[in-house]
Amino acid sequence: MIRVLLADDQTLVRAGFRSILVDEDDIDVVGEAADGAEAVRLARELRPDVVLMDIRMPDRDGLEATRDIAGDERLAAVRVVILTTFDVDDYVYGALRAGASGFLVKDTEPEELLHAVRVVARGDALIAPSVTRRLISEFAGRVQRPEPGPRLNALTEREREVMALVGAGLTNDEIARRLVLSPATAKTHVSRLMTKLDVRDRAQLVILAYESGMITPGWLD
Repeated sequence: MIRVLLADDQTLVRAGFRSILVDEDDIDVVGEAADGAEAVRLARELRPDVVLMDIRMPDRDGLEATRDIAGDERLAAVRVVILTTFDVDDYVYGALRAGASGFLVKDTEPEELLHAVRVVARGDALIAPSVTRRLISEFAGRVQRPEPGPRLNALTEREREVMALVGAGLTNDEIARRLVLSPATAKTHVSRLMTKLDVRDRAQLVILAYESGMITPGWLD
């Protein structure tokens, strides 16, 4: 059972998402929060698998709440999906850097919402949609890129290839086809990268690939 926490300051929005989620046999809405502070408190209390987090809330916004959840070792298994009214939003890139596993626009179709919850719950990240790639490409250029740290320098040539393709938004199957690997081998490479670089999930690999200068927006085009 996938345990979901809803965090949005609008009661009707929470009710709409709840009505979609509760009809599914494998999803349970375990709580609702009206602001970021309550979202963090309930995440610590309820330990959900996924938090659907509005980014603009009173008192404590979704960005701060996401950072708190991602930075709490006790909540290492909790994944945050940011909800936004806009398909490109400065705050969303900040949320991905803070530890979110992806984002959705609020007018997404019910099927896409359910798919997102299941994808994130199994440890993957919402990086495949073109809107996510466009957002990362737009805002990654604003970040001052540091010199690669020792962790990146320790990567093998193959690991660097895989990380660059993850950063470009390719799925494991797409990486496998491009590098002539089996999908299982591609998945193993990605998992090892996350362990080696000590990142929470695939979304953080994307951010790190851009911020380290490993790839640049439009690199794969």
